[in-house]
Amino acid sequence: MRLIDISQEVFTCNVFPGDPPPKAERAMSIGNGDICNLTNFSMCAHNGTHVDAPFHFIDDGKKIDEMGLVPYVGYCFVARHEGDVTGEDARLIMERAVAAGAPGRILIAGKATVTADAARVFAGENVILIGNESQTVGPEDAPKEVHLILLGNGTTLLEGIVLKDVDEGKYLLSAAPLNLGGCDGAPCRAFLISED
Repeated sequence: MRLIDISQEVFTCNVFPGDPPPKAERAMSIGNGDICNLTNFSMCAHNGTHVDAPFHFIDDGKKIDEMGLVPYVGYCFVARHEGDVTGEDARLIMERAVAAGAPGRILIAGKATVTADAARVFAGENVILIGNESQTVGPEDAPKEVHLILLGNGTTLLEGIVLKDVDEGKYLLSAAPLNLGGCDGAPCRAFLISED
């Protein structure tokens, strides 16, 4: 068994254009005579490696604390792809995921953008989680349509993962988000378990 960390470090993470970056402040320091070291931090719920709840784009959609853990923990299929993921690409990814025995959660490795046609394929297959390396699953300049298709179908999104050294195949995924009541998303510490 091998554990593979697929999370970004928070304070040096990628940030979606226009989102505020994470900040840390040392509130207490042993070096300054305090009893302990203590850090305050602030960040956007969508910085670095994070999940999107439906409420991110759907005003009456589920919030992160209403999502439960099932979408974020279980078998997944890592598919390697570069460029736009078309509807046909999504069908081929689903074929490989089904053959591997992990069609419920799909992680896309590479500089890939899920198109609306691909989102419809994944939604039609009732995929419960789509993950990707970008800070948004859809086109960066127009992410709304892809988010609405997937989140509207109940497919949760895991964005900003790091898969550069991960081979295509089946893994166990753990990407449970922080339980942030009433929020549209949350950071998570995502990792894969390889059973090889």
